[in-house]
Amino acid sequence: MTGSCILKLSCRNQPGIVARVSTHLFEAGCNILDASQHDATETNRFFMRVVFNAAVGKLDLDALRASFGPLAQGYGMEWQMRTLADKRRVMLFASKFDHCLADLLYRWRIGEFAMDITGIVSNHPRETYANLDFDGIAFHHMPVTRETKLEQETAVAALVRDTETELVVLARYMQVLSDGLVAKLSGRCINIHHSFLPGFKGARPYHQAHARGVKLIGATAHYVTSDLDEGPIIEQDVERISHRDTPDDLVRKGRDIERRVLARAVRMHLEDRVLVNGSKTVVFAD
Repeated sequence: MTGSCILKLSCRNQPGIVARVSTHLFEAGCNILDASQHDATETNRFFMRVVFNAAVGKLDLDALRASFGPLAQGYGMEWQMRTLADKRRVMLFASKFDHCLADLLYRWRIGEFAMDITGIVSNHPRETYANLDFDGIAFHHMPVTRETKLEQETAVAALVRDTETELVVLARYMQVLSDGLVAKLSGRCINIHHSFLPGFKGARPYHQAHARGVKLIGATAHYVTSDLDEGPIIEQDVERISHRDTPDDLVRKGRDIERRVLARAVRMHLEDRVLVNGSKTVVFAD
């Protein structure tokens, strides 16, 4: 196998981890291209991301995984090793608002994201997205009501399983996932929302914020947990506004922030730059 590979790992912090990992890769004929590590002293956890390739010839990744296993077991590591060129299988969920969905599709089509889209799921019919190009992508209209929520989520879980989806992106999917579905998607479901939360809940949050005269608006992308909109944060951004901005201005600027924050979070997940540290994340920037 040629090309670059990624190793990401986390474990209890102990002396010698960097040395042992680096030595093992060297002795396996690997050349380290980039390495980042972090010692989270408050949780006594160690996090590391290494990009490497074969120093000479080709690399047998399966053999490297097998040889790395005992080292990882000795340190109690949670780890993953894969080729950088591997495309993750991603499913996109959306509701009426389509700006995040449109942005992700555009970035995917121009090759910015190393992913294969396994499908688009919406609680609204296909006609809602008449201006978007879904050519070649399976679209699943899966309406949901309070009475049919369990049935709908059972079908959603089966769809994710049957398509071997590795990451679910809630691109403004305006439905609260049940604890059961959240548990099935733990660590592989990303959501985006405006950063007013926990303030200004409910409908028309930008209008609520305008009425209060806020000076900053923003967005947050995070992993989904059973704590609504309080999962480990991956990325955030803000933009200053003024008294001259109308509610429509806030909505327009909010859409832009949500798009770019979600896109950055998805890209960082796809590149194995995000590791969960309890209720927070460690993000190794590029």
